[in-house]
Amino acid sequence: MTEIFTSLTAPTLALVMGIATLAGIVKGMVGFAMPMILISGLGSIVAPELALAALILPTVVTNGMQAMRQGRAAAWASVKRFRLFLGVALCALLVSAQLVAVLPQSVLLLMIGGPITLFAVLQLAGWQPHLKSGPSRGLEAAIGGFAGFIGGFSGVWGPPTVAYLTALRTEKAEQMRIQGVVYGLGAVALTLAHTGSGILNGRTVWLSLALIPPAVLGMWIGGQIQDRIDQTAFRRATLCVLLIAGLNLVRRGLT
Repeated sequence: MTEIFTSLTAPTLALVMGIATLAGIVKGMVGFAMPMILISGLGSIVAPELALAALILPTVVTNGMQAMRQGRAAAWASVKRFRLFLGVALCALLVSAQLVAVLPQSVLLLMIGGPITLFAVLQLAGWQPHLKSGPSRGLEAAIGGFAGFIGGFSGVWGPPTVAYLTALRTEKAEQMRIQGVVYGLGAVALTLAHTGSGILNGRTVWLSLALIPPAVLGMWIGGQIQDRIDQTAFRRATLCVLLIAGLNLVRRGLT
């Protein structure tokens, strides 16, 4: 139990907890980005495999809180509406999760940093796709498959999901709930997948458990200040941070 903590210095552990709190604050305010912040921040100070393991349980807990905020009936309605997206995404996630144990560290860093950087650049540039004729089953399956694929090896499936919901012009409250449902089910699948892959094991699970309290605290703080700040300005600042973090991961992968 203590092995994972003794392998980290006190300043490093404090920084890890701070990153988890920050990730929770952002998620509490905008409904997503916790895995991106965790994998980007933690991946800059610990091994990518440990960063991926650490984000799993806080992601499960906080997404469960978000999905159930408006009750089980509303959450179940979201599951039924996006069942195709969820089904394809979960299948792709379970398959791609097995790549973590066999990919070189440099490749893993690039595969994590690339999607984060691309998402941040597109959003900062003002790209907001809109499906004028409504969603097609083929497009929903394709986006779900892509989201699940990158989620399996990186723990990050938010960018394509957010882009898809934005393109559908989903109402804010429903979008927050749907994100919680999608990410929550994905996080449960990720937990099962990486228990099987060995990423989440008897050593790394303790760090993941330790990050739950700061993540939940951060999410509560984010919820408290959600209505008191300019959401657009804060989200833009968050995207800038994600862009820097993503570029840093790409840099590490290339060097």
